[in-house]
Amino acid sequence: MISKQRPAKQPSWPLALALLVASLAANAGWSGQSRADSDAYAVDPWTVCGAFIDQAERALELPPHLLHAISKVESGRWDSARSALSAWPWTVMAEGRGRYLANKAAAVAEVTALKAQGVRNIDVGCMQVNLQFHPRAFDSLEQAFDPAQNVAYAATFLTQLRQETNSWTRAVGRYHSATPHLMGRYRLKVFRAWREEKREAERERRAAREARQETAPAPTSRALGLHLVPTAYHRSPR
Repeated sequence: MISKQRPAKQPSWPLALALLVASLAANAGWSGQSRADSDAYAVDPWTVCGAFIDQAERALELPPHLLHAISKVESGRWDSARSALSAWPWTVMAEGRGRYLANKAAAVAEVTALKAQGVRNIDVGCMQVNLQFHPRAFDSLEQAFDPAQNVAYAATFLTQLRQETNSWTRAVGRYHSATPHLMGRYRLKVFRAWREEKREAERERRAAREARQETAPAPTSRALGLHLVPTAYHRSPR
């Protein structure tokens, strides 16, 4: 859950957020038209959060894999097909219970029903942005469940927290809560997930290197810098 604190009113905040959203959408080849489900991105919902998180980490120069770790603590869902945890874009947390909805339309309907019951403390999307404490984060529920918008808001908020605290460690804790004991527990979860993210990234790099080595053609003698001199054959004297 994103921190129960509203972002500081800084002139650069709306502009930075708008620029990041535009960048993520452009890189994904997304037209900006809202759709009811992940078909708007022509990608698997199991990977859409991660794809935008990759771009946001590069665009804002965040520590590699940190936003991925936060997303999996926030909205991680087990993907049995890949035997891996993935951030789920249609996640809703309210009344102490997490819900993984099947698609965007179902997620929007779930939050609409919760609000009709008077529930206000609701976390949504890839990065679990809290709608009560960040009421101006999105123009609509459809936008709140847009993975590009959700990730961009969270990434920009985390960057702002880093600027305020001058520490990624403190920024990660504050992303969840400003209450000391709550931020401490949350940091431990995120840092465990972050270590695993970095280990997995290293395993993938190692596997890629090995695959390249296996498919690379064997070096020729010329490539090795060897100059072979033909052996001279002589007939034995009669």
